[in-house]
Amino acid sequence: MLNIGAHLTISKGYEKAALEAISIEANTFQFFTRNPRGAKARELDLEDIQRLDRICKAHGFVSLLAHAPYTYNLASPDAETWELAKRLLRDDLDRLQYMESCHYMALHPGSHVKNGIVSGILRIAEGLNDILTGKENTMILLEGMSGKGTEVGSCFEELKAIIDKIEYGDKIGVCLDTCHLYSAGYDIVNSLDQVLEEFDKIVGLSKLKAIHLNDSMVAFGSRKDRHARIGEGTIGLEALVRFIQHPVIRNLPILLETPNEVEGYGEEIRLLREKFEK
Repeated sequence: MLNIGAHLTISKGYEKAALEAISIEANTFQFFTRNPRGAKARELDLEDIQRLDRICKAHGFVSLLAHAPYTYNLASPDAETWELAKRLLRDDLDRLQYMESCHYMALHPGSHVKNGIVSGILRIAEGLNDILTGKENTMILLEGMSGKGTEVGSCFEELKAIIDKIEYGDKIGVCLDTCHLYSAGYDIVNSLDQVLEEFDKIVGLSKLKAIHLNDSMVAFGSRKDRHARIGEGTIGLEALVRFIQHPVIRNLPILLETPNEVEGYGEEIRLLREKFEK
């Protein structure tokens, strides 16, 4: 069975988002923990969360995926920026403790802001070690990036270097994004087996917990992050279907982040379910 969903808004509540997911034939969904370009979070509504959990259980949802805002930068050399990211991420984890249906939270590792990859890696690891207690119900998933600008985490070696420095390593996993992989120079179109074998050798497949499924507007190895609708980009429908059919990937939660409204996500989900089964 294909475990697939899309990025949905929780502005009207978690229950509404779950019902929206069901309406597009999804059995999971992704949501931002707070304003993706800011710091404000919606008021914690435990009854809404309980209704969400009941719906997810009744409909056989796999784990939801929370997503940290883009404003968090644990790689930053700036003390104020770094402390803010730590404080808000800790608050996100505390809030997610109430949500039984969400076990994972995707996090962009951050940008070293011209301070160097090594400095960025050390900064991220130190920040996560300050935050994690080992008692969290939610695993932080470092998201593999496209490599634009001074991003950290566009290669498997960088993700591994961060993970190796975390005291509570069992609370850290990885989320791979097909657009980011392709833009970072991992040829998932022509060499998917080799890419996954490389990930296993460097990071370990046991750390791979979720997938962001996106086509790409830009060329292979461009190191740019421009998502395209499924089948409308340089990766293409055929390669993306092969990706989700791969034995390593097929049972993971797969989340769409394509430039779409809810109806468009539904069309993509139906298309991918049809192709997946063939």
